[in-house]
Amino acid sequence: MTSNETKPAPGDPGPGAADSAGEPEPIKAIPLRRPGRWLAAAIILVLTGLFLYGAATNPAYKWDTYVKYLFDTRILSGVAVTLELTVLSMALAVTLGTILAVMRLSPNPVLGAAAWVYLWIFRGTPVYVQLVFWGLFPSIYQVIVLGVPFGPHLFELNVQNLQAPFLFAVLGLGLNEAAYMAEIVRAGINSVGEGQREASTALGMSWTQTMRRTVLPQAMRVIIPPTGNEFIGMLKTTSLVTALPFTLDLFGRARDIYGVNFQPVPLLMVAATWYLVVTSVLMVGQFYLERYYSRGLSRQLTGKQLQDLADAQTIVKAK
Repeated sequence: MTSNETKPAPGDPGPGAADSAGEPEPIKAIPLRRPGRWLAAAIILVLTGLFLYGAATNPAYKWDTYVKYLFDTRILSGVAVTLELTVLSMALAVTLGTILAVMRLSPNPVLGAAAWVYLWIFRGTPVYVQLVFWGLFPSIYQVIVLGVPFGPHLFELNVQNLQAPFLFAVLGLGLNEAAYMAEIVRAGINSVGEGQREASTALGMSWTQTMRRTVLPQAMRVIIPPTGNEFIGMLKTTSLVTALPFTLDLFGRARDIYGVNFQPVPLLMVAATWYLVVTSVLMVGQFYLERYYSRGLSRQLTGKQLQDLADAQTIVKAK
């Protein structure tokens, strides 16, 4: 007779039953019902459809005018000028911003103070006000003279004869953006461990060589994402160059056209469409650039440099 210890529990098929029946039945997972999610999606689709229908049937949008000027030569030339402003201004901003970031981190107190004053001025005043100032620059400084005080002049430039609103637009945008790029670069530099700098010093590198060969290449993975955002932001900020005044950019061209035909809505939509197209392309490029720099340091440092740094860090820790 079987004892209580060997009797199977009620409902238990007992030992060997699973083997005789084969594999256990798979668990049937029943997904949770989320009616709120479907309700929210339905509401959004209905509102989107109503908005699109209203926009398509609203005569104020003047879609015929929108189609007429979407590929107008003046609009396309404005797109080209906007891209030129963006690229040149960001090139100036990245170069000057890197210099300012290095100056702020420099052990030289004079360089650090000068960089801090620059950031204080350009980050503390609106970019529109700065652009207005650059538009008035020829009135403030009629002639720029460089030379020895009470002596001969080495260089003289008549600013009033310099009809270059495009140059002043690049300077105004680039110098303002450099203040923000300096903080981005500084954050990237600070993200590199102190041990990397100590290891470079142990290898006999100077402070400048450490920044150029060790710190900045590793800081790129932190610098690139916000720089891409600033580049896209710069594209839209170019619309403020009308403060100079400068009207050859995309928004300036659209404003000149609707100033004549008195149809601002379709022309503003034309400008917005081209801004969206260009920013979409830039966002795709930013995605691939971020993925490139996120692969690790092997792209920025050679194997020998990495090995030397590792050896130097070991020496520093041993000390």
